[in-house]
Amino acid sequence: MRALLLIPRNLAFYAAFYLGSVFIVLACVATLLLASRPAFVRTVHSWSLYHRWCMRNLLGIRIRVEGSLPDGPVFVAMKHESFFEAIDIPQVVPFPGVFAKAELMRIPLWGMVGDRYGLVEVQRDQGAKALRHMIAAAKAITGEGRSLTIFPEGTRVPHGTHPPLQAGFAGVYKLLGLPVVPIAVDAGPLYHHWLKRPGTITYRIFEPIAPGLPRGEVENRVHTAINALNSV
Repeated sequence: MRALLLIPRNLAFYAAFYLGSVFIVLACVATLLLASRPAFVRTVHSWSLYHRWCMRNLLGIRIRVEGSLPDGPVFVAMKHESFFEAIDIPQVVPFPGVFAKAELMRIPLWGMVGDRYGLVEVQRDQGAKALRHMIAAAKAITGEGRSLTIFPEGTRVPHGTHPPLQAGFAGVYKLLGLPVVPIAVDAGPLYHHWLKRPGTITYRIFEPIAPGLPRGEVENRVHTAINALNSV
């Protein structure tokens, strides 16, 4: 019975968010071609804000943030349990560059918008040339005073699981030379499934980890931190 009561709220959410997303992406393309860069960035961020509005008003999901980011560019390593945090990143990390899998960049219009905004294309298993291109794009973003965000586990994982970090994380950490800020998030139980449930999603932002640490140490510290809210 409780699940049945959630169906109308979920249907309203899907209809409102995805229909609204079409218009927002078109607005992003229009501002990209016809307006200033600040106007374009504000339009991109409106998608994330609209998503939060739909979550709060149609699904009954609230957001709690524990901790804060330091000033200046950092390398954010975030837990990835659902599509939620991929959309919500700009609400936690101001104007971020984001490492994103190459498939996303192939989506018509959306991929173009993402590229101009600052998504860094990740081409897995494409060798040193792809890595150099990725690092160059990332350093161009941090050169603007922006932070970078990565999902170090590489893909969405079920709540309650603790997969190892992808091998590329440590290499990017070393080459960027930025402090790492781990962020735990527990969106999976409420948001990951088709039938989303009301409640509170928590972000927990940890203290920065200095650059230049050995691979094993930084991986262990990041892995422990991003899984701090990840219990079944």
